[in-house]
Amino acid sequence: MSRIATSSPGHDALSDRERAVAEKFAAGLTYREIGEALFIAPSTVRTHLASIYDKLGVRNKVALASHINGAISAGMDGLSPDGSPVLAIFPIECLNSEERWRRFADGLSSDITIDLARYADLPVIAFHTMKSLGSKPADFAADGKALGATYIVSGQLRADERRVRLSIELADAGNGVNLWSERYDRQVEDIFTLQDSLTESVINVIAGSYGALATVGRNAIRRKPPASLRAYDCYLLGVEQQDTFSRAGTAEAIRLFSRALELDPTLVRAWTALAYAYSIEGANGFGDDARGSIENWRTAVEKAILLDPMDSVACNCLGDLRGCLGDLAGAERAYRRAFEYGSNHADTLALLAGSKALVAGDPAEAMPLIERAMRLNPLGPTLVFRHAGPHPVHGRQAEGSHRGAAQKYAGFSACAVVPGAGA
Repeated sequence: MSRIATSSPGHDALSDRERAVAEKFAAGLTYREIGEALFIAPSTVRTHLASIYDKLGVRNKVALASHINGAISAGMDGLSPDGSPVLAIFPIECLNSEERWRRFADGLSSDITIDLARYADLPVIAFHTMKSLGSKPADFAADGKALGATYIVSGQLRADERRVRLSIELADAGNGVNLWSERYDRQVEDIFTLQDSLTESVINVIAGSYGALATVGRNAIRRKPPASLRAYDCYLLGVEQQDTFSRAGTAEAIRLFSRALELDPTLVRAWTALAYAYSIEGANGFGDDARGSIENWRTAVEKAILLDPMDSVACNCLGDLRGCLGDLAGAERAYRRAFEYGSNHADTLALLAGSKALVAGDPAEAMPLIERAMRLNPLGPTLVFRHAGPHPVHGRQAEGSHRGAAQKYAGFSACAVVPGAGA
């Protein structure tokens, strides 16, 4: 379930017309454009803005954008209510003078913003808001902090007739310290293919399992007292325990995911992770009631699908469940949806590769999926890479053999890649 921050504290103090003017101004529209959209004169827009600034107690456009995007309501620590970080993606700086590359940089910035919100399930400040600030690199830390962001992402683009180079940096909005950086070199080809390729690489390395945000987030959470943990903190700690693939680790993961859902019942990734944890428990005899584990698995994954039918990891988890229960046709349908919604998501592709090899489908389909997953996110855990090694399953198996493999694989799937550990 993607989330781009749009709510605003202080909205109640504004009239409907003032609210509309404030949102459009924060999105980067000029007085004239706002006037045309709302059928009022530019001078009336200016009058409304004076009133808006007074009511909200803001003095500039940065502060207004912060209110409109709800960053301040998350608290001054730059966290959303469930404890997940807020991301600010500054428009990529184009170092070429050609207009076509400036447009390319803007399109790339917009795509990264939208896809990070979708695949990472994190609050991401809207691209138009970030673009309207007109920030220079020297102002990124201050503007990011003013917007209430936890982390800021910025980049530079260089290009010639043959090659494009993109440099991306993730920094702490509180102090401006660089947390991660990467450089991508690509041959110039079809412009949209090039844009898609760069976007996919950036979002998976930043927000995928064991990506830059996940590592930074876990390190920060370990310094918190247990009583202060929020929903997202509990989720991340649960992910770490789940990946031990042990009886004690699985039990602790279930406890942490359940706690996360007590704090935020709408956290889709926690429902999906809980479903996988129950699959591990049931498939490996880590609990006393295998049937109960499978039923809990069913309840959790159905809740995830209900909250977000387009969540690719949840769809894959549902496919594993159906395969475990012997419904191979239903499993394949769920896997097709998982691929449809997550074809550019490394976590989904790695899970789907294992499912294709051991649950339902042709094992030969698994290799291209896992190879693409490794290209998109080379920071994935070592178990992801094991999928690419020699496998005991070759060719299309008989239905009965598939069922046994499905039951065995159901738990292994989650330990290979934890669903959506984005920060």
